[in-house]
Amino acid sequence: MKSRSTKGEFIMSSAGMSRRTTLGAACATLAGAAMLPQPGNANAPADSSSEAVVRSWYDAWDKKDWDLASAVTTDDFTFTSPAPDDHISKAAYKKNCWDTQLAFTGKFDLELVLAQGDDVLVKYSAGTTNGKTFSNVEYFHLRDGKIASLRCYFGGNMSFPSSVSAQ
Repeated sequence: MKSRSTKGEFIMSSAGMSRRTTLGAACATLAGAAMLPQPGNANAPADSSSEAVVRSWYDAWDKKDWDLASAVTTDDFTFTSPAPDDHISKAAYKKNCWDTQLAFTGKFDLELVLAQGDDVLVKYSAGTTNGKTFSNVEYFHLRDGKIASLRCYFGGNMSFPSSVSAQ
């Protein structure tokens, strides 16, 4: 919000934006900027095959189908999140994330999918089985047509299905 000082110049007032909102907006801006074409590949088109692989990942969650999720990930797949999960293995992801969150997770609504080569950025909202919602941003890196790594950036306060469902 701008207001005019007695000297006629505009100054910004401190109305309306919490630090959390500001930080969230900054993170989303940085994540989006990271997906912009870099010098040397400025004409690189979005990669629809990478996007399709990532959409299959969310389809697996919607169908609650681990075999499909496993099929679109590499054997050395890693997952990172603030939960804290720091580059955990595919087996640890299944045990600690898939198996524990599946009963709470409803349908994913992919709001933004940006693909560039082997990198895909997704912003989504999802429902829980008890009618609540959560939103996150996830960054995927693919190798040889499969998801090699996934980094999840939680929206809100630890925004994953069981956490949101408990609120």
